[in-house]
Amino acid sequence: MKTKSITLHDVARAAGVSLITASRALGNPGRVSEATIARVQQAVAETGYIPNLLAGGLKSRRSRTVAALVPIISVPQFLPTIEALTTTLDQEGYQLILGQTGYDRGREEALLNAMAGRRVDGIVVAGLLNDTPAARRLRDIGIPVVETWDLSEHPLDMLVGFSHRKVGSAVAQFFLSKGWRNVGLATGDDQRAAVRREGFVSTLGRDVPTAVVPAPSNVGSGRRAAAELLDKAPGLRAVFCSADALAEGVLTEARVRGLRVPQDLAVCGFGGADFSAHLAPSLTTVHIDGAAIGAQAARILMASCRGEAPEERIVDVGFRIVERESTAG
Repeated sequence: MKTKSITLHDVARAAGVSLITASRALGNPGRVSEATIARVQQAVAETGYIPNLLAGGLKSRRSRTVAALVPIISVPQFLPTIEALTTTLDQEGYQLILGQTGYDRGREEALLNAMAGRRVDGIVVAGLLNDTPAARRLRDIGIPVVETWDLSEHPLDMLVGFSHRKVGSAVAQFFLSKGWRNVGLATGDDQRAAVRREGFVSTLGRDVPTAVVPAPSNVGSGRRAAAELLDKAPGLRAVFCSADALAEGVLTEARVRGLRVPQDLAVCGFGGADFSAHLAPSLTTVHIDGAAIGAQAARILMASCRGEAPEERIVDVGFRIVERESTAG
């Protein structure tokens, strides 16, 4: 037996208000009183009404949704950005749709096309978009885009991030200030990690022993990278890792081999993951304010959605090296 669908008319009747008042209470609450909003929300709960967001979107040309694309959803460094995006957008009445690219440009292209087809109101991407047909389509359609976790003078639209090259250079300078010359790299094979490596090597002025692992890296790949580095460069004094999880693996392999950290081997990570402060020894890392990236991205995206010109189209949140026990010998 087919169940009758609950409509907004039923909600208005249950709340004792007009249809237009019920509609405003749910879609534009600033135009009705708090008491009326409470009555309508109570009627929604009692009737089991579910708003047809697609129909509302067709009328307003707004879907009230924003898409966020990240390489891997479970990577710790991206979680604060996703949480801040979700919270800030929710305050504006928007919902977040997540997509996982898996560091695959083809997958990224497919997701961008899918989100464009759904006419999301905006897109936030971790990383920089290449000049692809999908990226150009977003520009042609007029969907606002915020690229994040990177920096460029020529973003597709808007950008919130930092310079990976400067990160690599800063860590190299940090190592040099300690007097460490025999240093190495444990790095993922993704593009942003490669740019950090370029900055690191450029500042040192020479190439260094490097172990490359598939992204996303983890503790296991960190142990394998450390084993490779220590076997090819037995006197290695310090290692810069492209992710905190990778650095945890390096710390573990050093401990298994009887090496003292930082007396025998110093280790620096990247990302500022929460767990880095609670390792033994605690991990020195390049801290990135992922929450600030998410909040800033949401702020300028919402301004663009309202038809306003954002105060800044390129926001550099910077970074800082947080020194802990793994380099503080």
